[in-house]
Amino acid sequence: MMRLRPTVFERIIRGELPCAKVYEDEHVFAFMDAGQLNPGHVLVATRKPYVTLMETDEETAVAMMRAARMIARAVQAQFQPDGMTILQANELAGWQTVPHCHLHVLPRYIDDGVGLVWPRKEPGMQALLQYAEKIRASSEMPVLQE
Repeated sequence: MMRLRPTVFERIIRGELPCAKVYEDEHVFAFMDAGQLNPGHVLVATRKPYVTLMETDEETAVAMMRAARMIARAVQAQFQPDGMTILQANELAGWQTVPHCHLHVLPRYIDDGVGLVWPRKEPGMQALLQYAEKIRASSEMPVLQE
């Protein structure tokens, strides 16, 4: 996707905007979210300006999760949260707010007021089997060994 202007994350990664950097490697750049939902809330963004996770190469996707795990362990040790949410959103309908692939490492506390709720739907086993078959039929998926 061609953008006319760089995203705020691109500008942060290039050093054009200030940030509190946590970690960086050849694939990712991690920094404190300026809008802390809880102390220790970190964003892990791709260095390349991918918009969604589906656009990334495999090395970048793996690097994102590796960095998220490392940072989550550090946040756990330093902030002692009651839990941890690792959130990655794609496209507007998927709750993505910045058009640059990133994930949140969000320490959670009981009664912290952060809401991540959605209506639960239970379509039944027959529908679940059909959904699974549809996904397995994609050329993106390897053949499942049974």
